Amino acid sequence: MLLSVIIVNFNVKYFLEQCLCSLQAALADIEAEVIVIDNCSADDSIEYLQSQFSYITFIQNNTNEGFAKANNKALKLAKGDYILFLNPDTILAEDTLQQCIDFFSRHKDAGAVGVRMIDGAGLFLPESKRAFPSPMVSFYKLTNLSSLFPRSRVFNKYALGNLPEKAIYEVDVLAGAFMMVRKEILDKIGGFDEQFFMYAEDIDLSYRIQMAGYNNYYLGNITIVHFKGESTERGSLNYVRMFYEAMRLFVKKHYSGAGAWFISQGLYAGILLRQSIAALALPFYKRGVNSWAITHHIAITGDTSQAKVAIKIIKKNHPEAAIGCIEGKEQIIPHIKENTIVFCPYSVLTYKEAIRLSQIYKHAALLMWSGKGTGSIAGSNHRNAAGTVWY
Repeated sequence: MLLSVIIVNFNVKYFLEQCLCSLQAALADIEAEVIVIDNCSADDSIEYLQSQFSYITFIQNNTNEGFAKANNKALKLAKGDYILFLNPDTILAEDTLQQCIDFFSRHKDAGAVGVRMIDGAGLFLPESKRAFPSPMVSFYKLTNLSSLFPRSRVFNKYALGNLPEKAIYEVDVLAGAFMMVRKEILDKIGGFDEQFFMYAEDIDLSYRIQMAGYNNYYLGNITIVHFKGESTERGSLNYVRMFYEAMRLFVKKHYSGAGAWFISQGLYAGILLRQSIAALALPFYKRGVNSWAITHHIAITGDTSQAKVAIKIIKKNHPEAAIGCIEGKEQIIPHIKENTIVFCPYSVLTYKEAIRLSQIYKHAALLMWSGKGTGSIAGSNHRNAAGTVWY
């Protein structure tokens, strides 16, 4: 078998539904298996999706085992020459996976590849490419200098802010949201380190791939959607604690000497400081708008049969909405800032084209997705928002 796709799910069944629909199109000509492992969701994810995607292997955990442990459980069952660790809140293009596999065949030194990710609003996610959190890199991120100087080679080395987002090059760290790895390497070095419950486990795996003598490649010519806001809110106290605790654990594990001790102690202090700041800023923190109040104008484009399904879903949830269908993917949608746009990818509108359009229409009020055969519409207009779902 050529490819095994592993997805860890937790309470995002409608986003996972859209993900699996796009994944099905991307796997059309690839010998592959898909393993979805559910971390004890409370939304009946498995029951809802199993009948729609009978070819997928679903595993139900009795507790939330975390990202690393759940992935490793599925990895033990995987038979593919390549393993794709994929988040459930992603949308792929039809040629995404084949392009990655072709890159591996041309680059024997490649241990893992990642891709350019955009959020649900069509904006680039800088964590698509990263450097290792060395003591100084961690310090610049902790002190927020990386955000103040996003293009700096020095201050924003963590997100490699000086490198163009659409190029191809070797990087230190790939994002666990989309990380394709040679299975033979994982057999040698193991999967994710289960010390990391959430965050930094992808940094650790990227590091060990490099230590095994292989390179990690960022493929900026391939773009996927990662809605991102479906887990811990990035402005919350819990996010601050979990993220910097994970960074501290990585530094403790892989760095030694006075510098590592200094940054480890600094991270302890920084966690307290950032949590204090987060607590003060929480009432003013800018979250994405995920309510219906943003717009009453909806434009649907793509597959005709799915558009009819989408119209029924919208009318059920918001009968007051003004709905228009647009034929032809090249048409300009008027009054873009006032519109919610629903992509219904299939034959008329491919996922690849819809992902391209989402970046053109990034100033729309909200971008939503409804794949062929799905019974829901899902999207998010901000990477810090939990997203919007209609069904």
